[in-house]
Amino acid sequence: MSAPTSHETATPDATEAVEPTRRAMSRLRKLAIGTAVVVVLVLAAVTTFGWAIGRRALPSTSGEVQVEGLTADVRVLRDQQGVPHIYADQATDLFRAQGYVHAQDRFFEMDFRRHVTAGRLAELVGEQESAISADKLIRTFGWRQVAEQELDLLTPETQEYLRAYADGVNAYIADRSPSELGVEYTVLGATVEVESPEPWDPVDSLAWLKAMAWDLRSNYNDELDRAIAYSALDDPSRVAQLFPDYGTAGNRPILTAPAQPGAGSGEQTGAEGPGTDGTGTEGATTEGTGTDDASGETGTEQASAGTGTTSDTVNGMFRDKALRDALAATQKALAAVPEQIARGDEGTGSNSWVVSGQYTESGRPLLANDPHLSLQAPGIWHQVGLHCNTVSDSCPFDTAGFGFSGFPGVVIGHNADLAWGLTNMGADVTDFFIERVRGDTYKRGDQWIDLETREETIRVSGGSPVDLTVRSTVHGPLISDVLDDDKAGAASMDALVQSPTQEGTELGDYAISLQWTALEPGRTADAVFAFDTARNAEDIREAAALFDVPAQNIVYATTDGHIGYQAPGRVPLRADVPGPVSSDGSWPRPGWDARYDWTGYVKPENMPRAQDPGEGFIVAANQAVLPGGSGPRLARDWDYGFRSERIRTLLTEQIDSGRRFTAEDMAAIQNDDWSAFADLLVGVLLEIELEDDYDADGQRLLRDWDRTMDKDSAAAAYFAAVWQNLLRATFQDELPESMWPAGGDRWLAVVQGMLDDENNAFWDDKTTVSVRESRNEILTQALKSARQDMTVEISKDPGDWSWGMLHQLELEHSALGGEGVPSLIRTYMNPSPHPVSGGTSIVNATSWDAASGSYSVTSGPSMRMVVDLADLDASTWVTVTGVSGHPASNHYDDQIDEWANGETFAWPFTREAVEAVTEDELTLTP
Repeated sequence: MSAPTSHETATPDATEAVEPTRRAMSRLRKLAIGTAVVVVLVLAAVTTFGWAIGRRALPSTSGEVQVEGLTADVRVLRDQQGVPHIYADQATDLFRAQGYVHAQDRFFEMDFRRHVTAGRLAELVGEQESAISADKLIRTFGWRQVAEQELDLLTPETQEYLRAYADGVNAYIADRSPSELGVEYTVLGATVEVESPEPWDPVDSLAWLKAMAWDLRSNYNDELDRAIAYSALDDPSRVAQLFPDYGTAGNRPILTAPAQPGAGSGEQTGAEGPGTDGTGTEGATTEGTGTDDASGETGTEQASAGTGTTSDTVNGMFRDKALRDALAATQKALAAVPEQIARGDEGTGSNSWVVSGQYTESGRPLLANDPHLSLQAPGIWHQVGLHCNTVSDSCPFDTAGFGFSGFPGVVIGHNADLAWGLTNMGADVTDFFIERVRGDTYKRGDQWIDLETREETIRVSGGSPVDLTVRSTVHGPLISDVLDDDKAGAASMDALVQSPTQEGTELGDYAISLQWTALEPGRTADAVFAFDTARNAEDIREAAALFDVPAQNIVYATTDGHIGYQAPGRVPLRADVPGPVSSDGSWPRPGWDARYDWTGYVKPENMPRAQDPGEGFIVAANQAVLPGGSGPRLARDWDYGFRSERIRTLLTEQIDSGRRFTAEDMAAIQNDDWSAFADLLVGVLLEIELEDDYDADGQRLLRDWDRTMDKDSAAAAYFAAVWQNLLRATFQDELPESMWPAGGDRWLAVVQGMLDDENNAFWDDKTTVSVRESRNEILTQALKSARQDMTVEISKDPGDWSWGMLHQLELEHSALGGEGVPSLIRTYMNPSPHPVSGGTSIVNATSWDAASGSYSVTSGPSMRMVVDLADLDASTWVTVTGVSGHPASNHYDDQIDEWANGETFAWPFTREAVEAVTEDELTLTP
């Protein structure tokens, strides 16, 4: 047996050798250090840190190494980007090797994630208020306890795969010190005591699914914001303006009306023209959208349900200050949960679409997917190929794609027969309940029953333990008082509308509980392996029935020519309750009234699906799934469909032209920068008369602008500044800071609904008491302010402006990338900034937060993939950073330039293609 190499086998060339120093110096130049002596000392320190410490954690990627538990040799082949393709005889060996490889590439990330998901972050990073607050919330949720319950629900095969994966992780970390596993441990060790990592456990993998589901939760922000907005506006009709019905945007849903009885594949089952929600859709065959027997109700989408509440409720419960305080405390508490893969707000989305072979050059389908998630260093996804040497019932895996470090298998990708992509469906799977709490009891009907309680102790590295009492109702844990020892909402509740049986009783305090489908054990882990081995629509349907959380849209295509859509997920059934509070999940509602309780879940066979639609393509980009009034009630709050409609337009235009699609065409659509915001507003902005020539400089750029947010465009930069100022002037005077517009698709729909109402109350600036502004006055103000902002931010000369100067990707390391970390460490851990095209609610969705005052990218395509079902080796992929989590590795950020420029890499799949590009081979032996 040959001895394993100590680190990466390839000798770095001169460019690679100075990469850590180059990144450091790009930041040091901005510091304008005064003397050459200081510069030399700092350079020496950075270089020493980068080589002597940073490279110590780099793994062996070639040679031979023994791994306990293997039954036969396993080959790990890595290509030019360091992406591993793993070949094994047995399925357990395959996942044992994947665990070993994940630990090689990303162990600190895995360890950080499991500390987060167990509510043990303060054990790792020390006595930091943010870490302790996060631990309190996650202990209150009980993510790990739920994961422990899930393990026993899984199939014996899945349990075996999880244990084999854990064994592989532990084989790698067993004989290594923390500093040999990640440079992060060395840095943390300067301020806290760093202990040797605990062995990996299958529950650690399952708990990660809870973090994924949390970040991809549905409308809870909207649910809270509706109630909070009313406290500021005191007018339900104005609240309704801030949450327009989906149909008002005029964009189509994913599928059409339910299939007619006996409809065959490909029949036209939806009427052409406007639907009940103002959308028009043509041609998909859909199934499984009828009455759900569990509830006895049809459960319509209610796309035109108005505000979701009535004036009686608003004038009572939601006007009470104590309740407002409890809601605000809930919002603050939930913000303490660390962001792992997504912000859980307007910037979180995804694009996916699939085109039938009838419109492709090869005659076989093409599938594209680019999930819009948080962008960080290292990137969220780990690329991998998992190949059984001989595919059989005992070893059924031959798949490649994107997975998460810490969890075995492939989450999005393809196998030899089928490709699948995921986008967030936005199903309403969370509800807030307003509880009446008195001491250790809460109100249910006419009775006070005991709260369920448990005690938790949070260990803090270098600090004293923190004790926590978790209190729960039948709906779920109480959230509003987790960060408040004085119990939020402790004022009286006299403003509540009381029933005669409750008059004169002590009503107790307000508290807010959270019910969420992911707080019940499920079988999502089984679903991951089912996707990896799926061959056809029936396999996808069966896998989807197991995919409890998060609720996702699944698009798929097969090598034999089929395309389809399937909605999975555990979606609650809610009864239609007559009374003062909406029962559709759009507002918090009374926990003491059992009529508002969930009544079950939509049956898997009733979840929407379609195969081989007549129009020849399917687009799923977070828009509504079905036309209003059809199918199971999934949600009220959707993405408003501007991205999906643009993708549909581009697909339809090319189909009409007669030119057939290639993989390159799909990638071009992924990088489309056309702005629906600009399309709506530029014409109106050009009608505004600006007398001052200086003020009009920016406006003139809009005249011949093609409406694309290209990084080199001066008009795009100016327009973004106009949009930011328009939102600020229109809404910030009336809404609490937590609701200031981030500028996503919902705010485009809001402004779209206001443009024809020149005297809408939101146009008026309430800070100018003696003046009532109209639409044109606010637009004029936005145009002038944007011109001044561009002068300050870039230059007085519009010729110097470009969108990329403002809109930059500035990736941060999850633990060591923030402002509280010394600048040299941040520079080493964080890749250099990159100017990028795109923007919010654009197909190339590099979102930014208009409320922050910054144009920096907040979320975007975490990866891009295009799968060619005619030739899987012709598929392409790219991630935002690289496969490695080690900053000293050549593969830490070696994909970022291509990602930023809209380029991709070849994605080899067959053994011949993989071996042809192999640069390193590591053999794992028993």
